[in-house]
Amino acid sequence: MKQYFFTLLLLMGFNNLFAQEPAIIPKPVSLKIESGVFVLDASTGIRADLKQTGVAPVVDFLRASLKNISGVSMPNKTAGKAIVLQLAKLDEIGQEGYLMQVATNSITIQANANAGLIYGIQTLLQTLPAIRTNAVMQIPCMQIKDYPRFQYRGMHLDVSRHFFGPDLVKQYIDLLASYKMNRFHWHLVDDQGWRLEIKKYPALTQVGAWRVDYTDQVWGNRPQAKTGEPATYGGYYTQEQVKEIIAYAAQRNVTIVPEIEMPGHVASAIAAYPLLSCNKQFQLPMTGGNYTNISSNYCAGNDSVYQFIDNVLDEVVKLFPSTYIHLGGDEVDKDPWKKCAVCQAKIARENLKDENGLQSYFMKRVEGLLKKRNRKMIGWDEILEGGLAPDATVMSWRGEAGGIEAAKMKHQVVMTPGKPVYFDHYQAGPEGEPVAIGGMNTLKMVYDYEPIPKELSTTEAAYVMGAQANLWTEFITTASMVQYMVLPRMLALSEVLWTPKSEKNWDAFNQRLPQQFKAFGQRGLNYSAGNFAVEIKPYAEKGKLFVTLSTEINDAKIWYTTDGSEPNLQSQLYTGPISVQSTQWIKAKLSVNNSIKGLQAAKQYFSMHQAVGKSVIYVKPYSKYYPAAGANTLTDGVRGTDAIGKNWHGFTDGDLIATIDLGEAKQVQTIALGCLQHYKDWIFLPAAVQFEVSTDGTNFTLLGNIPSPVSIEEKSVMHDFKIKAPATPIRFIRVSAKNNLCPKGHSGEGKPGWIFADELVVE
Repeated sequence: MKQYFFTLLLLMGFNNLFAQEPAIIPKPVSLKIESGVFVLDASTGIRADLKQTGVAPVVDFLRASLKNISGVSMPNKTAGKAIVLQLAKLDEIGQEGYLMQVATNSITIQANANAGLIYGIQTLLQTLPAIRTNAVMQIPCMQIKDYPRFQYRGMHLDVSRHFFGPDLVKQYIDLLASYKMNRFHWHLVDDQGWRLEIKKYPALTQVGAWRVDYTDQVWGNRPQAKTGEPATYGGYYTQEQVKEIIAYAAQRNVTIVPEIEMPGHVASAIAAYPLLSCNKQFQLPMTGGNYTNISSNYCAGNDSVYQFIDNVLDEVVKLFPSTYIHLGGDEVDKDPWKKCAVCQAKIARENLKDENGLQSYFMKRVEGLLKKRNRKMIGWDEILEGGLAPDATVMSWRGEAGGIEAAKMKHQVVMTPGKPVYFDHYQAGPEGEPVAIGGMNTLKMVYDYEPIPKELSTTEAAYVMGAQANLWTEFITTASMVQYMVLPRMLALSEVLWTPKSEKNWDAFNQRLPQQFKAFGQRGLNYSAGNFAVEIKPYAEKGKLFVTLSTEINDAKIWYTTDGSEPNLQSQLYTGPISVQSTQWIKAKLSVNNSIKGLQAAKQYFSMHQAVGKSVIYVKPYSKYYPAAGANTLTDGVRGTDAIGKNWHGFTDGDLIATIDLGEAKQVQTIALGCLQHYKDWIFLPAAVQFEVSTDGTNFTLLGNIPSPVSIEEKSVMHDFKIKAPATPIRFIRVSAKNNLCPKGHSGEGKPGWIFADELVVE
């Protein structure tokens, strides 16, 4: 009997040599490893019913993919060792799901539709080498049942700010398809470039696709073009190229959603055809982000503009089979409409309330042009302004508020909030990273994203079709940079959108990543190896300040110092929260396998004062989009910087009113509230800050009301509103900061601005 068990264990051990679960991303719904392996070699064939609609292109895709890896063109076989593709009627897995059975002599992929067969093939390909190595190709015997959580799984690419040729677009589509993303949002039109050939209007590409080359200068600082300067930078896609790319995507179950921006962000069209604007004046194509004296909106009161759009859309829908056509609708500067007699006459004639109503009229009218062609409109969440078109789908980018509002109105929604799925933001560093537009959206932030907001009921949540990541290219000029910004964050999003929420696990995802990194390296793709930064996070407990250190890197150790020196392997090893009791620096680095990672230490300066660590109570909550360190941001000893996404509390719904309890009556010299102004980001210093004090928390004495000494037109400034404290001890301090409206001439004129506050300094 003992010999039997010994022999059995040996056999089990031998079989388990091949029983390691493959590192598949996104994680399948269920995967069961069995004993044995399938060896892919020259004797392998492909078996499928080529008479079934659409199966032949799937077989072609499989054969071409396997030839790239093995060097062998696998024939069609009616019997024997084969990869079998079968369309069947299967419950539970939907139109994109599949079943896979790997046995020693066959691999069978079953699905209800060709999309499922494609995704089964993508899973199979992840079990094989990324390139030809001449190694024996073995696939563990296993059973997989798999289907997506969301119907819309998207990636966006802006080719207007920087043009990328058809080869890069195909490579991008390949990456999407590899990780079971099914929508490619192709941003073809914007101020700085019109990229789609429209035969009826050749100047759109002859003029609007080319600009003076200032690529060597920062986007926002580029000078405007001058008459006579050669417009050499740009490009566009011919309609034949577009058809080829659409077919390429379709074979991989990727639907291309084209974006034809309107009514704003169309300076490229106006450069080609000035009569489309309100002022009808000639202008040169934009070189970057300088909009001085540039028209960037269509004239919404001019009926000939709608005829132009009708003609453009006629060619667009004949090219793109997508049900959805993206019409943009974002960031419309409505000032030209206010000054335009034609637009004002349209507002009066149509009984519209204002320019927001005119935008709504514009979008509804253009939606009608799509509906008569049996297509649907999708647009950014600004299309809610003035009233949503009847059948419009909303892409929510300014946080989730627009998506929540649309879902409650029973409109379909795609979630694409700037935080965390704008992939033009930094993913690591930022020290040592390629220059990005700003912000920080790390791999873990993407992986932790949940597309269904808690504010929605189960019924309302059904209107959320899925989510999408966006890659805007003001700072992205090469194929290598495109790869770097999406890899590996796209993989994290793919698992968010495909894998059941209950099956997601950050640690398990990290264990599967190295195999994907290996494949990226084999294929020569540029990718981020990880965010090696250490997060320094303060928190208050029982009136005292503590700091936690954390990292996204599994199995890393964190080393820190408190004396200002640079951390190394001989510094203090982080094991738990650090008590902060004096003014000091905390610096930290991490190590993996006894090797320090990252170019620079994470560091934070803590400035002690009498309110540090004390509790804060708000009358109205701070914005969830700018939480800084949470409820104790005003008392965490951390001052803000010019980086608006860090250390600043954001308030936009009314005034900032907060009360701090010092814990006991104390003698205080001065009280100050630190605030920020960033004009272009709608962030303004408070109109005034009021300070009150109390000993019992009920009866408050007014110390004073400090008006802002800085013009609301000032572009960027940090300022402390400071007041002298009373001579007698105080325990409670109430601060009230009055919100400003966006000033005249600002893009948000008349709308509430933001208050950004960092610290209530009590000395």
